[in-house]
Amino acid sequence: MRHTISIFLLLGFIWLVNSGFYSPLILSLGLLSVIFVVWLAHQMDVIDAESQPIHLTARLPAYYWWLAVKIVRANIDVIVHIWRPKLAITPCTAALPASQRSDMGKVIYANSITLTPGTVALDIDGDRITVHSLTAEGLDDLRSGEMDRRVTAVE
Repeated sequence: MRHTISIFLLLGFIWLVNSGFYSPLILSLGLLSVIFVVWLAHQMDVIDAESQPIHLTARLPAYYWWLAVKIVRANIDVIVHIWRPKLAITPCTAALPASQRSDMGKVIYANSITLTPGTVALDIDGDRITVHSLTAEGLDDLRSGEMDRRVTAVE
């Protein structure tokens, strides 16, 4: 039930913010459309803890802030490697351990790797994620396990 309420509130908020019209008729039509979509999702049995991960809500803002800083630093590193050809690009691939318990945690970890410029998560196989990196330093940074620990803490 809490996931249904969560999706109702989320869809209502998104509709209200994007609508920009607050007349009674438009608000009531918006409410009806949100109720219809929630009913339809409930009938399709797609409302669950995986589609509405409200248990992650409290820890995500701090992780997003850390990830944003990490993305900016990685962008700068990639730009430096492009502008200074003397710095060699050493493409490499490795399978890294993933300590997350749930599939959602592993997906968050793999997506975080891919969002960081210079690295791409290629495959998730059990508790291993295959990663390609433009530089050996980027792969060493992932091997340090900081991102893995932070995603596990969010989970």
